[in-house]
Amino acid sequence: MRAGPGQTVAGRYQVTDRPAAPGPGLGRTAVDGRTGVRVLLEAVELPELLVPELTGSTEFEGSRWLDPESVLAEVASLLAAVPEHPRLRQSFDVTAEDGVVWLAVEEPAATGLPELLAAGPLPPYRVAEVAADLVAALGAVHRAGQVHGNVAAEHVLVCEDGAALLGGLAVGAAQEALARELGGGDPRRWGQARAGLVGSRAEHWPPELLTDLAAASPATDSWALGVLLHRVLTGRGPFDEQSPTALFAAVRAGRRADSAECGPLRPLVDRLLAVDPAERPSAAEAREWLAELLADAPEPYRAAPPAEALPVLRPRRLPVRRARGPVAVRRPGPAPEVAEHARHARGAGRRPSWLLPVLLVGGVVGAMVLALVAVVQFSG
Repeated sequence: MRAGPGQTVAGRYQVTDRPAAPGPGLGRTAVDGRTGVRVLLEAVELPELLVPELTGSTEFEGSRWLDPESVLAEVASLLAAVPEHPRLRQSFDVTAEDGVVWLAVEEPAATGLPELLAAGPLPPYRVAEVAADLVAALGAVHRAGQVHGNVAAEHVLVCEDGAALLGGLAVGAAQEALARELGGGDPRRWGQARAGLVGSRAEHWPPELLTDLAAASPATDSWALGVLLHRVLTGRGPFDEQSPTALFAAVRAGRRADSAECGPLRPLVDRLLAVDPAERPSAAEAREWLAELLADAPEPYRAAPPAEALPVLRPRRLPVRRARGPVAVRRPGPAPEVAEHARHARGAGRRPSWLLPVLLVGGVVGAMVLALVAVVQFSG
């Protein structure tokens, strides 16, 4: 079954969108009909088996897929053993339908790490913060006595608050169980089936698994983290990944790219990629190392935003109105004395007049004469 929008998976999950991209497999976004929670349905396809004795039988259509019971049982056992952790993406359910194993996992508001890397490598101290969240998630898995087995960039989400979530636990368990089922006890067939499921990604192929696929341990997760950090910091994997044959030869011979471009994380990357699993740091040791690195990290540098230009640029100096004719040049002279008061300043430089008192006395005398004349005429 290739679920499309509007279809229901396992009678419970209603698909709401086309295949989730980017991402591995046949991922679909859906809504859980029982809880109303938005989930991601990750898918692992079961192979078709040709059973000659059933050719032409009416039961052929129901018997052509590999029996998924062993795969479902192993995934369910892993999910029951691993407790919830704030840095580990939750897995809710596992079911099989029409040749596909569907795994319902948490779908938070977040951005996939590959999308962030599309704009260029992340700063090393930001990568250290992401790595600290990843080793915290791995520590929870290891304390439960389990191995994650599927640490890769496409399974890392960065949430809106900057915290990282590690996913891929359920789908990785389903792929490992399916590879063992297809191997049928033959290590060579098991290795071929595993290579077909996980591909030639160095995260999945530490040296110890090249000789014994049953040697998975927390140290194999440490190796995968080292490959992931090298890939994130440099933009490429530390080994040749053109084909499984080229990858296996490079890992066996220890031919890996120089880790100088990993910057301050180089010592940790080199330890995580140690050939001997015993020399690789545990999740707890890696977390302690990262905490010390981040404690001495420089403050983030943020360039000041450029000043916005005015709509109309100002002239460098105010415009000067020029006279049409020749302009007389004024020579500098002594500065004029400043009057003590404005009223005095208006009369400054004027000479006092002697005529004013004479006119005042004459006016008074004339007025007295006219008054005497008037009295004489009135009495006569």
